Formats: sequence, structure tokens, C-alpha cells
Amino acid sequence: MANTFHFDLVSPEKIAFSGEVEQVDVPGVEGDFGVLAGHSPLVASIRPGILTVTVGGKNEKIIVLGGLAEVSDKGLTVLADTATSLAELDRVAFAKQIEDMEENLKDNEPGSALDRAISRLDHFKVIQQRITSTGMH
Repeated sequence: MANTFHFDLVSPEKIAFSGEVEQVDVPGVEGDFGVLAGHSPLVASIRPGILTVTVGGKNEKIIVLGGLAEVSDKGLTVLADTATSLAELDRVAFAKQIEDMEENLKDNEPGSALDRAISRLDHFKVIQQRITSTGMH
């Protein structure tokens, strides 16, 4: 049996996941990283992306839209701005959100706010591409 550790995924709306897991792959702002039992303590910002939870040898994909990840001796806790499993995702609403973000870009003045809006839009488009590819169905 693989080594496991405790993982909590919390969003403002709900506790999206709480339990023993084998591995969690996290979309970090500075790059994706995997967490296994015994991982060194770490606090990292997460970017919009797909978090992969491995339980019993099976992967569960969860979309997170930013937040923080903390690895401690108690396990991994992710405080996500939003967390939605792929099974629960309203793909039409997600596509509409991307359209709205694109439309709102023209309202931003050049500068750091526009740069952040473009970066966030790029992350959302990558998520959309991953969920519509054949490997994510």
C-alpha cells in the first residue's frame, strides 16, 4: 500500500475534499508541483489550473482558480478561491466567463492591471483547452 497523507481542499463555498491521499499535483504560480507523504513544509500561491488528486491509484481532477497551498507535518491544505470538480463543471458557463473576460480586457488601461487580466485569461484558456481535450473526458 502506498504512503498516504491528509489533504484538505477548502473554498469559500465548501470543503471540496478532505481525506487521505497518495499524491496531489498542484498548479503553483511558480510552476506545478507534486506533493507526496513526507513532503517538506511549503507555502505556495496557486494559479488557476487543474489540481490532480490521487486516491487508491485513481486520479480526480479539480479546477482551482487561485489560492494558497500549505504543506505541513499535518498534510496538505489548499485554500482555493474556487474549487470545482470536472464532473460538476458547467462548461457552457465557463466558456461564457472566458468570453466576458476577453470583452472586459478592452476596458483596462495599459499597465499592471491589464497584464494581470491577460495572465488570468491565459490560465482560464489553458484550463478550457485541457478540459475539452480527449484526455480529460
